Amino acid sequence: MDAIKNNVIRQIVILLLIAFLGIVIVWKLSYFIPGFLGSAALYIMFRSWYFKLTEKRKWKKWLAATTLILGLLVAMVGPVYLMVEVLTPKINTVLSNTDNIKNNVLKVYAYVQEKVPQVSISQQQVLGFVQKGVGILPLILNATANLFANIFTALFIFYFLLMGGRAMEAAFRSYIPLARRSRQEVWKETQNLVISNAIGIPFLALCQGLVAILAYWFCGIEGAVLWGALTGFATIIPVIGTMVVWVPVCIYLLAKGETNYAIGLALYCFIIVGSTDNVIRFLFLKKFGDVHPLITVFGVILGLNLFGIVGLIFGPLVLSYFLMLIRIYRAEYGEHEEALPERGGDS
Repeated sequence: MDAIKNNVIRQIVILLLIAFLGIVIVWKLSYFIPGFLGSAALYIMFRSWYFKLTEKRKWKKWLAATTLILGLLVAMVGPVYLMVEVLTPKINTVLSNTDNIKNNVLKVYAYVQEKVPQVSISQQQVLGFVQKGVGILPLILNATANLFANIFTALFIFYFLLMGGRAMEAAFRSYIPLARRSRQEVWKETQNLVISNAIGIPFLALCQGLVAILAYWFCGIEGAVLWGALTGFATIIPVIGTMVVWVPVCIYLLAKGETNYAIGLALYCFIIVGSTDNVIRFLFLKKFGDVHPLITVFGVILGLNLFGIVGLIFGPLVLSYFLMLIRIYRAEYGEHEEALPERGGDS
């Protein structure tokens, strides 16, 4: 009995030590968590390409990994750099003309008050919103610096994940305390969700941005490309999405007296841009990963709060893991054992 108690005590001490060190590591490296998650997403998406190069075409591991990383570096850093080059002068212009912006917003406010006197927002509140909005702009440029850091961190870790390859996957599977069928389900769910979100969300932003640019250009909006790009980026905002961009644009047209353009743009964005969001988000993404729309919406909210921009991919994954682990627990330990659905293999 004493030997058993001593063994249990040693296990508890070791588990507590592991938990303590794990918390310290995560706490002190929290800045790099998006980079770690990004590298995991990249590995899941491109592992099959890597294995084709190394196992079928007999490339050297370092050459295959370096080739993939160089390609991703161009594909990821290039668009972000161009975005910064376009946005930086625009943001500087806005920051240097804050008074003009406030005057224009007050004109819009006066117009809305005249047409809809029931609106109970005060002028001070409107100016407060403008001040907060202008104050966010410098944070956008700071966020791009963090984005670059996380991209390079992800690519750095991605290289070593590729070099580990099959041996790393086998070791990782051995640490998962689940039956083989359950591990297969976890892998399949992870693969589907990562690929569907990593491909679907940028594709959604691109489609909505292009559709919006066409409308802004037709209505004579100055800087139509910039507003279209912002509309595309706004797709990541849960629930309201692109409305955060095109509604102020429509109000601005109303204030200028261009009522027909304002009404037409509002209808176009509500029907066409909104339909683009619904079709791609709830059909394209569901087709790729069989993801329920509520998991996508609430997963994005959760992910953005937890992980930042990379939470667009891993937020829905966390919710799916939660529901999946409940199914696995019922199947493996429930009173009436349930058969897990047959899924693809571990590799």
